[in-house]
Amino acid sequence: MKLDVNVLRYLSKDDFRVLTAVEMGMRNHEIVPSELVERIASLKHGGTYKVLKNLLKYKLLHHDASKYDGFRLTYLGYDFLAIKTLVNRGIFTGVGRQIGVGKESDIFEVAQEDGTILAMKLHRLGRTSFRAVKSKRDYLRHRSSFSWLYLSRLAALKEFAFMKALEEHDFPVPKAIDCNRHCVIMSLVQGYPMVQVKQLQNPETIFEKIIGIVVRLAEHGLIHCDFNEFNIMIDDEEKITMIDFPQMVSVSHRNAQMYFDRDIECIFKFFRKRFNMIFHEDKGESDETEVDENSRPSFYDITKDANALDRDLEASGFTRKEQNDLDKFIEGGVEKSEDSDEDEDEESDDKEQTCESNEEENVDELKSLQLQEKKSSDGVEAEVKLDDTEKGENSEDKDDAVSDEKEEEDDPELVKQLGKQRRRAMAAARGGRKSQSSRNSYKDKGGRSQNSKIHSNMSGW
Repeated sequence: MKLDVNVLRYLSKDDFRVLTAVEMGMRNHEIVPSELVERIASLKHGGTYKVLKNLLKYKLLHHDASKYDGFRLTYLGYDFLAIKTLVNRGIFTGVGRQIGVGKESDIFEVAQEDGTILAMKLHRLGRTSFRAVKSKRDYLRHRSSFSWLYLSRLAALKEFAFMKALEEHDFPVPKAIDCNRHCVIMSLVQGYPMVQVKQLQNPETIFEKIIGIVVRLAEHGLIHCDFNEFNIMIDDEEKITMIDFPQMVSVSHRNAQMYFDRDIECIFKFFRKRFNMIFHEDKGESDETEVDENSRPSFYDITKDANALDRDLEASGFTRKEQNDLDKFIEGGVEKSEDSDEDEDEESDDKEQTCESNEEENVDELKSLQLQEKKSSDGVEAEVKLDDTEKGENSEDKDDAVSDEKEEEDDPELVKQLGKQRRRAMAAARGGRKSQSSRNSYKDKGGRSQNSKIHSNMSGW
């Protein structure tokens, strides 16, 4: 949607009051009910509906009556709220022409009272050309629901924070001035995008500078993730300035190596095609500019500085949990280095105590083993006695088999008594061992089986 700032001349305080009321209602509503807008705005004499009609005429609000009568802010209304706030702060006094259009933002010129020209970047996430923001950017973090206006605000805050921090560490970035909602005010870069440059006086020097910026960013714990010819500005003196920072991630990100290698490959590919730079791995004419392919930086060869920026800026990939773990590790290392002598003494004492305890445990184990051997020997002797008695009985039975057969046939009571005596002798020889209980042993304990209970219930019917 085209930004027409001339509409600002015709908007009153009540109009901005209603716009602010709709913005406050959108914190909890996708479509803010008209009753809630009237309650938040609390205009005198019930003039809210008249103001809403005026805002709809300028397309600052969108009316939706599919489920209930409600309104939501458009990007144009959100732009007017941000511009009004920055003008009241005295950041700038006028809005000029549009100087850039991207898949995520629009860039305009703004002028201050003294005539200084600044750049105003309005983030516009949710365009049809780039709607995969939720999967390709981590603005939401742990949140599940979102609106495009809220995502644009998060992107602006993140870019302003990165720009401010990089400027303090002497990186070639624009100067961050102020930020409100989805709007970022920065200094205007007097240059051209690298994609528009056809010739360079010293392409090798510019190439080395750009690669050095990528490596230096990684040493500070950050990866640009979109470092290409569209996000590199160069002026007439061949001074480099990098732009566009919302998508930056930490070197601790799980895909950090892939993003780093992609940024390096974009620079190599651009200089190879545009300025005919030949690397040793390429085959071409020898009189063209050559650069050693072994100079390509590797992600694993980069050493991260102690004062990395990803912790302070909470770049994606480096969470608070990782920071707490790192702090605990550092504190533990310091304590170990300070108390090394005490730890050695404690370790020697612990070793002596463990030796004594191990000796005591060994003595106890020997005693237990001796008891087990005694029990096992007693059991073996009992089994041997049992075998002897059985053999003796079998031999006597074989000798007197002929004489006893007749008596057993004549006296069945004698057979029962002999059987009982044999069972008692066997039980006494085995040391009173209990026999294994059968599966139906619960029936022998005085309880009734399940079938008997069922029959009793059927008989009761």
